[in-house]
Amino acid sequence: MSKATQYTGYQSYSYLTPGVDYETFELSDELNRVPEYDLGLDAEQLSRTRRLLEDSIVVSLHDHPQVFPRDVGKIREYIRTGREHTGYAGLARSGMTAVFDNLMDGTACVTSKCGWKWDDILYDIGMRLCDLAHQDFVRVVHGLDDIRAAHENGQVGLVLCLEASTPIENEVDRIDLLYGFGVRQMGIAYSESNTLGSGLKEKRDGGLTAFGRRAVARMNKLGMAIDVSHSGDQTCLDVFEASEKPVLITHAGARAVWPTPRMMPDDVLKACAETGGVLGLEAAPHTTLSKQHPRHSLESVMDHFTYCVELMGIEHVAFGPDTLYGDHVGLHKLFAANLGVHDAHVGPDYEEVPYVAGLENPTECFFNIVGWLVKHGYSDEEIQLVVGGNVVRVLEQIW
Repeated sequence: MSKATQYTGYQSYSYLTPGVDYETFELSDELNRVPEYDLGLDAEQLSRTRRLLEDSIVVSLHDHPQVFPRDVGKIREYIRTGREHTGYAGLARSGMTAVFDNLMDGTACVTSKCGWKWDDILYDIGMRLCDLAHQDFVRVVHGLDDIRAAHENGQVGLVLCLEASTPIENEVDRIDLLYGFGVRQMGIAYSESNTLGSGLKEKRDGGLTAFGRRAVARMNKLGMAIDVSHSGDQTCLDVFEASEKPVLITHAGARAVWPTPRMMPDDVLKACAETGGVLGLEAAPHTTLSKQHPRHSLESVMDHFTYCVELMGIEHVAFGPDTLYGDHVGLHKLFAANLGVHDAHVGPDYEEVPYVAGLENPTECFFNIVGWLVKHGYSDEEIQLVVGGNVVRVLEQIW
């Protein structure tokens, strides 16, 4: 389903002795965990889909390409070891050139039940970098040259990201430290408010704080991309106003299509576009639903796509599927309190699904996205914009 790669079979931490140097878990399948999604492409459409994946720079603005235990009940125990496994085999089949990897984030519970602690975030980053240093298929992205080189060399670029600035507490210099450790994109707040601004679960949005403005200015100076996907509406607008560089909404959808706090209202989406930013369309379970397709699937997500393209312009829309390898629905249930899942999904009733058909994991997402776009008559140029070109353009301004 994807371009030829340099992948030679490496698996996370295989330079160590399992069961001796680290605790082992039975992990989920990276490939074929669920049945293959049938797009109904004819031979010509299938050939064009494969060609576009081969020729294009394909960037996911938001994913978690880690492999989780098959037994959901073991996930917290697995995380406490600090050794989440990267899905190298799955990434080799994904067709992606680069993925914005958001690490453990709010599930970073190595020492704490609540997540987001500074020490745990650094532990997570350091362990992941150590694993990445022992192979040469996935390359850590420090700038656009790394993404272009990954495309040329059959590699996958990995952009280290955090969904919220919560771990910096009230210390703006910690942003510099994170940049030094390789982090190239960070969110303002994740659902709950922090020292920078309000999260989307708050009943009152206090907007960007004075400290938040200092943090935005520092990220601009460093060349660190800013994300507002989980921020409150007013906080989003304040960030757009405060930032001298375009701001990303790496993984969300349109509230006009599905009215929940997790989705963005039209004024926020338009303001993002007006300041040069890009929206990555979300596909985590039970987020980007639609009235036309209330059972969450690729079709639901593409309802948000068509709406946002019309509202924002195709130059400001991309994809941040927010997928992983394992039971994503089970993970949400296990970490509902940490992640503010219930508050974010307040809105219309919906049918619960075991997974999002067509967008279940990082391996299948872009093949199905490109295939859908091919089937629905989008040009090569339009497809290349939304699967990576728009992200590259905005990163040229930010980084």
